[in-house]
Amino acid sequence: MISERLTKRVVDALQPRAKPYIAYDADLTGFGLRVMPSGVKSWVVEYRPDGGGRGVAKKRVTLGKMGALTPEQGRRAASELLARVTLGADPAAEKADKRDALTVAGLIDAFVAEHVDGKLKPASAISAKAGLEKLRAAHGSLKAEALTRAQLAALHSSMRATPYLANRHLAAWRKMYAWAETRGLVPEGYNPAKRIEAFREQARERYLSTGELARLGDALRLCEREGVDPGAVAAIKLLILTGARLQEILKARWSLFDGERGVIFLADSKTGRKPLYLSAPAQAVLAGLPRIEGNPYIITGARPGQPRADLNKPWARVKRIAGLEGVRLHDLRHSFASVGAGASLGLPTIGRLLGHATPAATHRYSHVAADPLRRAADTIGAMIAAAMDGAGDGKVTPLRRKGRGE
Repeated sequence: MISERLTKRVVDALQPRAKPYIAYDADLTGFGLRVMPSGVKSWVVEYRPDGGGRGVAKKRVTLGKMGALTPEQGRRAASELLARVTLGADPAAEKADKRDALTVAGLIDAFVAEHVDGKLKPASAISAKAGLEKLRAAHGSLKAEALTRAQLAALHSSMRATPYLANRHLAAWRKMYAWAETRGLVPEGYNPAKRIEAFREQARERYLSTGELARLGDALRLCEREGVDPGAVAAIKLLILTGARLQEILKARWSLFDGERGVIFLADSKTGRKPLYLSAPAQAVLAGLPRIEGNPYIITGARPGQPRADLNKPWARVKRIAGLEGVRLHDLRHSFASVGAGASLGLPTIGRLLGHATPAATHRYSHVAADPLRRAADTIGAMIAAAMDGAGDGKVTPLRRKGRGE
């Protein structure tokens, strides 16, 4: 069908039908918007290769989905493609050849180079790469568009013993194929990781009790006496005293520390720029750390000018001494939040301290925040029960029955 010029107003008004159809632009021949029965709208361009006339079959190339490309961006992409056709190119054939040659391993390499390494934060990149390498080992030699949902489901199912890890891997596979679709590396709508049911995950929050916090403190003091890296011990203390994420502490720089206000202004946390407020004990930890010339980081690593890479070995030792087997470093963050919630500091305040992007992220601590209310209810109930058990003068004044004149 021939449409008027495809503006945002026009394309927003296009409604799905029982069968797919294309609304063509009135100004640029071959440029159009394909509307699927599902409501998905995609920009397309049609052309006849080799300058052929009506005797040559048309070819169609999908440029991208409406939303990912605005009408003007779609029109500009179509114009550039048609210009290449005029010079003798055949974009549809080029795309098909590229898809035919692309293996799962090749797709992983392209995705890592452009998206994982280019756009994800270090911790997220490590997690994504682990899942992608699992896929490479299992099906790397397959053609990228030959991988089936059944094969991915079987690979996911093989990791049922570690449901959390399996689900993170599945998310990485799904994201890679969604990215490949937008780049035209696989056919539109092809994503074998879709509709694979994730494993049920049990809540991973773990809060340290008062006794466990005491043992943690004893273990850290023992490690200090035994000569464990003071920077590593200080980092663990800062994690529990600030509720910060691991990388926020390891990547913190002295230049971002405002001693007068007791704040480290983190330049690039998981949720963007944020202030990390330091209590007096946390500031005391910083005061005990030396500033290493030529190294801008608060927690320095073995390599000159670099931060410490991780806390795996010192934390394993601290856990063993404190009897905290199974406790993760991230659980120190949960413990910080649970103490605040139990002290009735308010979830919005705790969320700001933790740097949560949304209130929903802090809601997991709401059950801890109810503890003061429970204690209040117990106190009131005990007073009432004591009164009912005869804590008064023991005399009961009977109720008088009201007469008509009363």
